[in-house]
Amino acid sequence: MPQARDTQDDSDAFAVEVCWHYYVNGMTQAEIASQMDATRLRVNQAIQRAKSLGIVRVEIDSPFAARFELQEALRRELGLRRVIIAPARRDPHDYHGPVGAALAIFLTESLRNRRWSSIGVSWGMTLDQAVRRLPPQSWPDLEIVSMMGGTMKGASFNSFSIASGFAGALGASYALLAAPIFLSEGVDRARFLAQDNFLQHFDRFRRLDAAILTASDVSGRSFLVANGMPHEGSADELIAAGAIGDVLGRFLDRDGNAVDHPLSGRTIGVEIETLMAVPEKILAAAGPHKVRIIRAASRRGLVDTLVTDDVTAELILQDGAADPAPSASPGGMT
Repeated sequence: MPQARDTQDDSDAFAVEVCWHYYVNGMTQAEIASQMDATRLRVNQAIQRAKSLGIVRVEIDSPFAARFELQEALRRELGLRRVIIAPARRDPHDYHGPVGAALAIFLTESLRNRRWSSIGVSWGMTLDQAVRRLPPQSWPDLEIVSMMGGTMKGASFNSFSIASGFAGALGASYALLAAPIFLSEGVDRARFLAQDNFLQHFDRFRRLDAAILTASDVSGRSFLVANGMPHEGSADELIAAGAIGDVLGRFLDRDGNAVDHPLSGRTIGVEIETLMAVPEKILAAAGPHKVRIIRAASRRGLVDTLVTDDVTAELILQDGAADPAPSASPGGMT
């Protein structure tokens, strides 16, 4: 039976991780004690200590300090500029809430320290969680730009609601890409996008300071596959073409290359080449089913900063040890 942690573990890092599980992941003190191999008394003392030291206020100070070694190992593994790892609730594994909360903290800190005037956003439940976790802010000179078309389903985490949600929380303006994510079969994409409103919107993509991305696999767990695929497209066809997941509706193979499939010519959103030129690309993704697409996006150079959780980080490192792939260059490309 695992031995409970001793008093030396009642450090700031231990207290911060306990408070993250308690206040962000919604775990009980008993559940935290079980996951962290600590006694309930020690967990309770850590929470009280965090309160007395001011670590817990409206937000939790330095919630990722205890994950420094894991973050650095994953950063080197994927060849990225930065990795942020949030402690996840492991049973059941909630990979949307903790990563969304971590993204909200990173975005808030970045806006304080950088002169971002335009941020592109994707869609999904993780970004919906980030919007919900953002404290009210005021950045009137900031514009939030949706980078992809949308669907009629998934209202709270569709691309339209995500862009307006971020703008509302940040006190910013927003610009929507008012189009479907996939054009109907037979529609001329070039003529469709030649309309003035789309030309102006696509021009915004070339002026982005940062892009907030998500990714998923090619299965029913993917919001895109479950709700956004046209009736003539199928996950089986995409998998047969080599797809292991998508970023912004662009289906990629294990090396991050776009797969040869008819849907590629019907996707409405930022082009991969334009995205790669954005100075700060932030991928918020976690879950066992996203390990391969996180690797693929990193290899292609679509990620500068990865926001994920500790469970997913461990799985990515295990995957790399079991099936080594070509090493990424410092810029994230092979």
